[in-house]
Amino acid sequence: MDFKELIRARYSCRAYRNNPVEEEKLAAVLEAARLAPTACNRQAFRLYVVPTADRQQALHQLYGREWLAQAPLLIGIAGEPGRNWVRRDGRNYVDVDCAIAMDHLILQAADLGLGTCWIGAFDPAAARQLLELPPDWEPIAFTPLGYPADKSRPKTRKPLEELVVRL
Repeated sequence: MDFKELIRARYSCRAYRNNPVEEEKLAAVLEAARLAPTACNRQAFRLYVVPTADRQQALHQLYGREWLAQAPLLIGIAGEPGRNWVRRDGRNYVDVDCAIAMDHLILQAADLGLGTCWIGAFDPAAARQLLELPPDWEPIAFTPLGYPADKSRPKTRKPLEELVVRL
């Protein structure tokens, strides 16, 4: 599918079939994240592939929606702020870099017929425990990864005129 079709087709999937994700598809979505641009190419992130089977309690603590555990996999991304690029004013770009990598992963997944849903409203303490993060790493985002059991709905977006300022 071409890029314009892909960005229109991608949606936040909230129901998943229990079919396993093929290793080659998993490898492709992980590779898409690896290829994402990061500030000064630091790549100060790690991707965590978490099988959901037998982890319902931990996943419910992470994010209290039952559909999260329907997908066979959960992908988490965490960044290491101490190794990441910092702008002159002190702004650390670790969350931006992780977001770019996760977006690449999500778009590749959609292109392969897989469903995802960006999750930022998770419990950070539960995320640290689930991913066994060292203290100097920050959990940034999660997405389930699997075959959709729902259909996309029409997207509601603001008009372009509200989002663009031409100077």
